[in-house]
Amino acid sequence: MATLEDLKQKASEVIDKASADLNELSQEIWKNPELNFEEHHAHKVLTDFLEKYGFEVERHYLLDTAFRATYGGSSGGGLNVCVICEYDALPDIGHACGHNLIAECGAGAGLGIKAALELAGKPMGKLTILGTPAEEGGGGKVKMIEKGAFKDIDVAMMCHPADRICNAASLHFLAIIHLDVTFYGKAAHASYAPWEGINALDAAIMFYQNMSVMRQQMKPTWRTHGIISNGGSKPNIIPEKTEVTYYLRAPTDGELSLLTEKALACADGAAKSTGCKMEYKLHGKYKNVITNRILANLFTSNGQKQGVKFLSDEMAAKMSTGSTDMGDVTCEVPGIHPMYGLETDSVNHSQGFTAATGAPEAQKPTLIQARTLAMTALDVFDGGEDLMKEIRRQFEDDVKKNKGL
Repeated sequence: MATLEDLKQKASEVIDKASADLNELSQEIWKNPELNFEEHHAHKVLTDFLEKYGFEVERHYLLDTAFRATYGGSSGGGLNVCVICEYDALPDIGHACGHNLIAECGAGAGLGIKAALELAGKPMGKLTILGTPAEEGGGGKVKMIEKGAFKDIDVAMMCHPADRICNAASLHFLAIIHLDVTFYGKAAHASYAPWEGINALDAAIMFYQNMSVMRQQMKPTWRTHGIISNGGSKPNIIPEKTEVTYYLRAPTDGELSLLTEKALACADGAAKSTGCKMEYKLHGKYKNVITNRILANLFTSNGQKQGVKFLSDEMAAKMSTGSTDMGDVTCEVPGIHPMYGLETDSVNHSQGFTAATGAPEAQKPTLIQARTLAMTALDVFDGGEDLMKEIRRQFEDDVKKNKGL
């Protein structure tokens, strides 16, 4: 009977053996960047790849460019461990967030886990690889959650590339919501009869200034950033309609609700002080990532055995982060969203990082992450229901804290 270490060794060997195929997969996605819900080429190459390696593949799973690939679990029960692939790109700058590497990492981990489960000689559970489109603002995972994609999944994992300083099993990804505010005034000739007008641009500027002044009393972990997306049509017309968009971020769902209330008060005050009417829309909400500490510790241990040097918890807590719809997943099931560094000083969402995600140097750290994800999944399968009880207990406690309960 194969030991856990035998299974981990087998997973690593299979990932390394498939390295050329995995690199080709990543390059196909990198060279053909596709935006939210338009990832048709990425969907095809990923599903063809996984089918070739023996997975049962469901194309267009719940969403047109989503997929599900599974192995095992038809008999014998056991846990269902999910590895996630992302593959959408950014406008104009392509794969500047490295989703081609996330796809490669998820697919590679899947190959390793499948090979280990085959070697085990006994049913250990079910492996699911989920292809989730539209992370960059489209909320693909949120839509898949709403459609029930995670109902039978016990644990979900993925890895995300960043610049060279970032190797961390746990970072504090923020909850986010988009706030669109429209101010309505009254048009008038700006020189002939300005007193007949109600200036909606004044309201937009007052709102922006109110938000800026509010920063003095904001928590250091809160973030607000906005633009005036419509400031009027011509200088000699008092603007009767203006539009402002803000992204609001906070470490937890509860704090985001409080920040949203404050932002709406800023908008309402601006409207009242200028005599304008105000309408608003809240959308694009992502929850914060709740890192399961038990899973993160397993991931860290497996990574360290491969020479990965992780940031300390103290250093990781100080790092600025963004937001991701993986946060919504980690509020549904226990999960992790580790970050790993590429050999570049360029940061995510830059032209330099696009180049780094397509460079040959990206392959070594990505394969290490694939192996580490696979080993962590095997720890979960091997620990079975006893380990899963501990993971769930921590998950339930973390969710309560996140809601402020």
